[in-house]
Amino acid sequence: MNSSNKTAIITGAGSGIGRDFALALLKKGYKVALAGRRLEALQETLKLAGEGAEGICVSTDVSQPNSVKHLFAETHIAYGRLDLLFNNAGVSAPGVLFEELSFEQWKSVVDINLTGMFLCSQEAFKLMKSQNPMGGRIINNGSISAHVPRPNSAPYTATKHAVTGLTRSCGLDGRKYNIAVGQIDIGNALTPMAKKMQKGVPQADGRIEIEPTMDVSNVTETLLYMAELPPEANVPFLTVMATKMPYIGRG
Repeated sequence: MNSSNKTAIITGAGSGIGRDFALALLKKGYKVALAGRRLEALQETLKLAGEGAEGICVSTDVSQPNSVKHLFAETHIAYGRLDLLFNNAGVSAPGVLFEELSFEQWKSVVDINLTGMFLCSQEAFKLMKSQNPMGGRIINNGSISAHVPRPNSAPYTATKHAVTGLTRSCGLDGRKYNIAVGQIDIGNALTPMAKKMQKGVPQADGRIEIEPTMDVSNVTETLLYMAELPPEANVPFLTVMATKMPYIGRG
């Protein structure tokens, strides 16, 4: 199936990596459902793709089952199938001391980063197993934090470790439906969320240090490689990071 016949859902498509990847897919001819909580931001993404881009914008809260069901129903109505899901939506909690985290702060991160990914993956399974030809691909946005934590990041780190388990389980359970599941772990891509890296962020020894970053286009190119693999091939896990960021040897 060529790119002009493929369809995708991207969560968190209103900014950062989600926006950049959505634009890349739209320019390759994908039909894309852009999902996120801010409808105006989604519409801006679609506008940036230019004339001829085919997409729909669906205001979605991935932590809410009915909102996720609505997203997938709208995609099915618009395009009739789903070839790719990029589970990208995610948040972090304030970088406060672990013992000062509130239950609400913990729950918000878990609901979006983990439960949201579960809900979207489950709906993707239902759609992909029932379409003809059967199957598709799911890419989960993990993080360097799926491997090692930053200081004061328990909710984010815990959910990203859990995403790895979800990726492995869905990858196994998806085989019988020709669903390939992979995870991209990204380190210090220069998105609005990562601009703080250029001002200095806490290190494991308590110092505040500026960290190297990389252009977000490197992430998009990596995602395109994963997305465009033939159905019989899959990248289960892949890390793309700023070459000199403190990951290898962190701590």
